[in-house]
Amino acid sequence: MAIDFDDTAQADSLDLAAGMNITPLIDVLLVLLVMLIITIPIQLHSVNMELPAGAPPPQASVPLVVRIEITADNQLLWNDTLLPNRQALLEHLQAASVLTEQPEIHVRAQSKAKYDTVAAVLTAAQRLGLQKMGVVGLEAYAQ
Repeated sequence: MAIDFDDTAQADSLDLAAGMNITPLIDVLLVLLVMLIITIPIQLHSVNMELPAGAPPPQASVPLVVRIEITADNQLLWNDTLLPNRQALLEHLQAASVLTEQPEIHVRAQSKAKYDTVAAVLTAAQRLGLQKMGVVGLEAYAQ
């Protein structure tokens, strides 16, 4: 508590101030705020990256793309050629798997095709070791 020295009051009667003197507290807080602002590192709006130098290496060859389509009545098309049965599909996949540069397999199923036919095609390609596979044409179902 602080002592209030009032010149108009008598010297023998000292009254205590009812409020707390917060001036030193504000001074300390301002000093801490200034120290905090000074010590915060300056944020840079750039990211340092090490980019490769020179031109990118040329692509060795254009990859071969094989399109397998499954129609609504579950018939299989290999690059728009109708396959008579699943055994013919397996033979085509086997021939593709032994190539030195495996082709990209793009599987497209029509909306009424059975799921088990699509799963059988994907499973057969996986069992034969084909690595570059993808299901295409899904943008028609995105809603």
